[in-house]
Amino acid sequence: MPERFRLPRVAAAALACAACAHVHAQASAPAGASAASAPHGRSTADIVDEAPAGAWRRPDPNDVLAMTLPSGIVWIELAPRFAPKHANNIRTLVAQHYFDGLSVLRVQDNFVAQWGDRDADDEDASKGRSLGAAKRTLEPEFAISDQGLRITRLKDRDVWAPVTGFVDGFPVAADPKTHQAWIAHCYGTIGAGRGNTVDSGNGSELYAVIGQSPRGLDRNIAPVGRVLQGMELLSALPRGGGAMGFYDKPEQDTRIVKVERLADMPEATRPDVRVFRTDTPQWAQVIESRRNRQDAWYVHKAGAIDLCNITVPVRIEARKPAG
Repeated sequence: MPERFRLPRVAAAALACAACAHVHAQASAPAGASAASAPHGRSTADIVDEAPAGAWRRPDPNDVLAMTLPSGIVWIELAPRFAPKHANNIRTLVAQHYFDGLSVLRVQDNFVAQWGDRDADDEDASKGRSLGAAKRTLEPEFAISDQGLRITRLKDRDVWAPVTGFVDGFPVAADPKTHQAWIAHCYGTIGAGRGNTVDSGNGSELYAVIGQSPRGLDRNIAPVGRVLQGMELLSALPRGGGAMGFYDKPEQDTRIVKVERLADMPEATRPDVRVFRTDTPQWAQVIESRRNRQDAWYVHKAGAIDLCNITVPVRIEARKPAG
């Protein structure tokens, strides 16, 4: 097996669509619950449905990627604010169709799904796919300065960092003493795999967190984005039987049909992608609705919430061609 795959290349948000918001709001109700067990007060779904247009944002189409698998599309938003060099390299790779025809080659239970080129580290360099104009190594982008960064902070205590909250929909942690901030490894967070050297990642091999949030990876690897929609297409893949969840044989891999930027799709027909803003009164209401559930099924209000247990709603709607 290539040396790279023996290294800990991966030590991601959220299920996000209008329908998902409804599902999550009722997810804990027992099977067979009737309409009579409707929520007391406003649920998360109510808040999202009633939110004004200004409570939503449209991400830069240059930073939205559509990764098409045989089972559907995984929508991804890059995070250039936190990993500008990686984001730029990934855009370059996508423009070159680098990922088209590669595969998801690792799925480790309760951890990550990873995709890239099986032959990237083969001793025979001719086997690996060319990176073209993309850079082979990048300096680490594990954290950024918190100066001028507006974090919508949570009041809840976090084990891993003094401050947690959200920036543009991304789950973020920060340490005021070191003036560092970073994207937290929550479900759906996407990062750039690397070897033992901190500059060995370049975005050509990516992973998405599909299990319990592995926050110990924070500041050890570069988070480069998050899944907006389609997490179920990654988390439901068969687990790999090899070391660290790698598939033993290439035929077990899930092939990537293509990866393209939203900006490269025809403007008249490209999907309308909207993400719930995390700097509005409506978002504060969403947080409180999750911290103290109003659903009739709940008999105890937790009074607290974890950074990685908060779903940021996303709506991706197809546009019909004019005429």
